[in-house]
Amino acid sequence: MRVLVLSDIHGNYDALQAVLKDAGEVDETWCLGDLVGYGPEPNLCVERVRDIPNLTCLLGNHDVAALGRMPLSAFNGDARRSLEYQIRALYADNVDFLKSLPETTQVHGEATLAHGSPRDPVWEYIINSLTARLNFEHFDTPFCFVGHTHLQSIFRLNEKDDRITLGAPVVDEPLPMVPRTIFNPGSVGQPRDRDPRAAYAIYDTEAHIWQARRVEYDVAAVQARIRELKLPERHAVRLAEGW
Repeated sequence: MRVLVLSDIHGNYDALQAVLKDAGEVDETWCLGDLVGYGPEPNLCVERVRDIPNLTCLLGNHDVAALGRMPLSAFNGDARRSLEYQIRALYADNVDFLKSLPETTQVHGEATLAHGSPRDPVWEYIINSLTARLNFEHFDTPFCFVGHTHLQSIFRLNEKDDRITLGAPVVDEPLPMVPRTIFNPGSVGQPRDRDPRAAYAIYDTEAHIWQARRVEYDVAAVQARIRELKLPERHAVRLAEGW
């Protein structure tokens, strides 16, 4: 089975459309959360994701905040301004869709899915080997897929010597998957690894292959819409630089 794994769309409809086109035909799509926040088009993003067949979708921390389940004070000033816009802009049916999504981890075959981490599915960042080590105790499947950091990354636990290795996948290079590994597909709508291209991954459930992917989209057009809405300038600038 060929699975599209994506995360952190963040209201960036152009990036989402580019990813869906580039991925081609897939059997299932697993979205690890944060459909809204930062970007100018939360409704288009939610509506497009809602229409994806064979979809599994989780709530991210920005989605939770947009639903009023998390105080906006938990976010920095620019993120709060963006979330205030998202809350005003979201249509009722899109709010209902977000409300239907789980905040907890989900298990699909050999993979555990979370937005942040298995230990704290909404908020915790797996960004270093220490945090990864703490999280290997919180899932039993061979693999775990997380988002939230906006970084394409791989954390592997070697159970023989009890060591954790951190790496970044080579884009477009098929990677054989070894059990007890945490994979992050990166961010569709706001990458933070100095590569502005939209990030995602393809997971082959039978061959046990993970392929990190990147695709270009019209960054300038999204920046223009952010500025038209008078959303934080920082959120426009960073799209072109991938930070």
